[in-house]
Amino acid sequence: TCSLLRSPKGFPKLKNDTFLRAARGEETEYTPVWCMRQAGRFLPEFHEIRGSQDFFATCRSPKLCCELTLQPLRRFPLDAAIIFSDILVLPQALGMEVVMVSGKGPVFTEPLKEVEDLLKLRQKVDVTAELGYVFQAITLTRHSLEGKVPLLGFSGAPWTLMSYMIEGGGSTTMAKAKSWLYRHPEASHRLLRLLADVTTDYLVGQVAAGAQALQLFESHAGHLGPELFQDFALPYIRDIAQAVKSKLKEEALPLVPMIIFAKDAHYALRDLAHAGYEVVGLDWTIRPQEARAQVGKDVTLQGNLDPCALYAPKEKIGELVKKMLESFGTQRYIANLGHGIYPDTNPEHVGAFVEAVHAHSRHINKH
Repeated sequence: TCSLLRSPKGFPKLKNDTFLRAARGEETEYTPVWCMRQAGRFLPEFHEIRGSQDFFATCRSPKLCCELTLQPLRRFPLDAAIIFSDILVLPQALGMEVVMVSGKGPVFTEPLKEVEDLLKLRQKVDVTAELGYVFQAITLTRHSLEGKVPLLGFSGAPWTLMSYMIEGGGSTTMAKAKSWLYRHPEASHRLLRLLADVTTDYLVGQVAAGAQALQLFESHAGHLGPELFQDFALPYIRDIAQAVKSKLKEEALPLVPMIIFAKDAHYALRDLAHAGYEVVGLDWTIRPQEARAQVGKDVTLQGNLDPCALYAPKEKIGELVKKMLESFGTQRYIANLGHGIYPDTNPEHVGAFVEAVHAHSRHINKH
């Protein structure tokens, strides 16, 4: 199904727009659902395709990205697809080397140590030249989906990317990256501005290629407190939404809904609700009613079942989903997990989650 790259124009007509309607705050007959990391390691067919191939080599193959994006949709009646890629393709576009180490995750061979290291980064990035493989994957996948569901594009947010670039990989404290915010605030802002500008171009390019919605992942928001978030994360999150929208208008591209997912940033929900995004994604640490009270009625909420809940028996998953839907309400809401699916999750339990969202939300809407 992922053969033959046709022209970006003439995409198949969309058959199920429930996700897009919910994102825009329009009425839906049931609550749409998708899962972060739905194209991934919990599926045996994912491992068959990936095999022993280098992770980033897979990311650079439009055909493989297309196949991995479609796999979960063959199994589950999800309401959206998200392109298979990684947030760290962006630091690669800036000239940094990142390798995926088995059992350890991403590792930067030469992380940023001193302020002078910023000079090694490309200051002007031609996103089509550096990240064109992602755009090709999006176009190919949009055709191969045959209008089944909308296709999401995504990017990491500046602070999250900066933290990886300085830490050189994952970290429990982000102390090296945070020390920059305290010791080198000007250099930090210089780096964040560069990342915000490239992210903006990258997201606009994804829409031009066929993405029908966009999610910005501020996965490391939880390492910042309210003050640091206010100074070093929020301004760039806001700027990206504004800049993407004005560039889409300029280029006569569709104004697609945008989602901000700032993990563990419950202290910033009010600000995120006014940051220019149609949807605010929630992790599992916040009560739905509290989130709604903070963000108000004008944005859609997305989330937030604990990914570990998928280890529960299927009946229990159904009960948890019902409770979640009763807490959020079925409108202006997109069901999801509060973070990505864990690799050892049983695919049948993911299916039970998706089906429970559809069944219970239809039932609630009827009554």
